Amino acid sequence: MFRCAVSKLLPAAALLCATALQAQSFGETERKFPATALRGTMVFGASTQATLNGQPVQLAPGARIFDPENRLLLTGDANGAKAVVHYTTDLYQQPLTVWILTEAERRKQPWPKTLAEAQAWRFDFLSQTWSQP
Repeated sequence: MFRCAVSKLLPAAALLCATALQAQSFGETERKFPATALRGTMVFGASTQATLNGQPVQLAPGARIFDPENRLLLTGDANGAKAVVHYTTDLYQQPLTVWILTEAERRKQPWPKTLAEAQAWRFDFLSQTWSQP
């Protein structure tokens, strides 16, 4: 008897899992940024060259760029694009991970633009919000 009940529930559980995975693949989930992510305006140049907040920078070796749909871009794919981004840096302060923001992500204010602001403010990871002291 128990096997019959399990065999009837198994297709329903599989359908539920497939639906959850499909919803996630359509970008319906909110991206979670680390507390070390800063906000800036980036203009992507050729190869690993870029301008961040008006200053020329070189992307870190192994840098990853994510588009608004959270797909990984090659550095050449972003050539010439200007975008509001969240980014983390490596030990040499080179951008290591860059997320091109959606409109909803850009509206989240305030977001630190400097390391000093990030150290002085408080970050709530679950709500993805910053509060100033």
